[in-house]
Amino acid sequence: MNSLKIIFDRDTWQEIFGSIQKNKVRTVITVVGVLWGIFIYIALSGSAKGLDNGFERQFQNVAMNSMFVWAQSTSIAYDGFKIGRSPELKLQDVEILRKRVPEIKYIVPRNSRGSFAGGSPANIVRNNNSGDYAIYGDFPEFRKIATQDIYDGGRFINENDIEKKRKVCVIGERTASDLFEKNEDPVGKYVRIDNVYFKVIGVLVFRQGSPFDSDSDVFIPFTTYQNLYNSGDRVGWLNIAAYDNVDVLQVEKDIKQTLKKIKRVSPEDERAFGSFNLGEIFNSIMGFAKGMTFLSLVVGIATILAGVIGISNILLISVKERTKELGVRRALGATPGEVRVQIILESVFLTIIAGILGIILGSFVLAGINAYTIDMTDFPYTNPTVPIYLVLGALFLMVSLGTLIGLIPAQRAVSIKPIDALREE
Repeated sequence: MNSLKIIFDRDTWQEIFGSIQKNKVRTVITVVGVLWGIFIYIALSGSAKGLDNGFERQFQNVAMNSMFVWAQSTSIAYDGFKIGRSPELKLQDVEILRKRVPEIKYIVPRNSRGSFAGGSPANIVRNNNSGDYAIYGDFPEFRKIATQDIYDGGRFINENDIEKKRKVCVIGERTASDLFEKNEDPVGKYVRIDNVYFKVIGVLVFRQGSPFDSDSDVFIPFTTYQNLYNSGDRVGWLNIAAYDNVDVLQVEKDIKQTLKKIKRVSPEDERAFGSFNLGEIFNSIMGFAKGMTFLSLVVGIATILAGVIGISNILLISVKERTKELGVRRALGATPGEVRVQIILESVFLTIIAGILGIILGSFVLAGINAYTIDMTDFPYTNPTVPIYLVLGALFLMVSLGTLIGLIPAQRAVSIKPIDALREE
């Protein structure tokens, strides 16, 4: 109760502010040191979170532990075959991989023309409008790896489309805009794809900033693609998603080794099959973000500690300068506890002020970064923030350190004997 009385006593605060005014320059420099510590922590942590959020935004509809695998050409002669042979992926390879690599959750064969896989794009005509667009042959399971958002009233390819080899298609937003009138609903209408009529069953919602989407892509059933382009059981590439909490790099290696056995390719041939492991990239970026967060924590704590040590030094100087004043107070009946509480209170007050200013400054910087990057769709960065519990935790740490560091000058003040203090000149 006595301590609370001292904290809310007007004279206590007058003495604290009087002490601060006597050491204005030193106080400001030290407060800036503490402020800088929490500012660095918030700025770096928020920046790391912004990178994390940006990556999740760009790949929010793609399984993070997914990968793509395709055939290339051999670089090693093996089993009677010469160098430069081009193995082909087949539909039957899908079931073999499912059985031999149990870590695979989803595996979807895909074909395409006019995309990164090569080939001529499809010519699509609607009345007097026409254009060339990339076309994909897909299975419904593809949506489990890369979610395709469809406008209301439409749908994606389903199992009946595959089984009955229906001539249906899903088109992108730009394709719909190019081929149909402004207020015309494409769903249910017909377009001509390479001189074959297809019914439009859905329009894709283009995800801004996604590296795997184009607003002009066209999707048809895989089996229909086989008939349209006479592709047989050939597969352009495989979209694969592994189960959670498995080593995606090892899964990728197992898949390639299995394909090498199936296609009679040398186990040492690293060029025969290409791959792109999104899970590896995701883990690397997540690791970088966690490293940034940890670095911000270490640097922030170190800077905060240096700052509160500076506050301790100022208070030690203040105690030295107020030796006679403290001696008079002790002679007039002030207890050691009262003197100790006042010095610690001054340390905590300076620490809190510095912490709040640092939090405000860091918040303004993150808000500025967010305003600058909010429209940047080609850069994976969005909403740099720091969870409130981490901010409060950092502030609590600062106050705790300020209290502990304040014990040093407080103990120095308590150790002054009244009689010695009164002799001080």
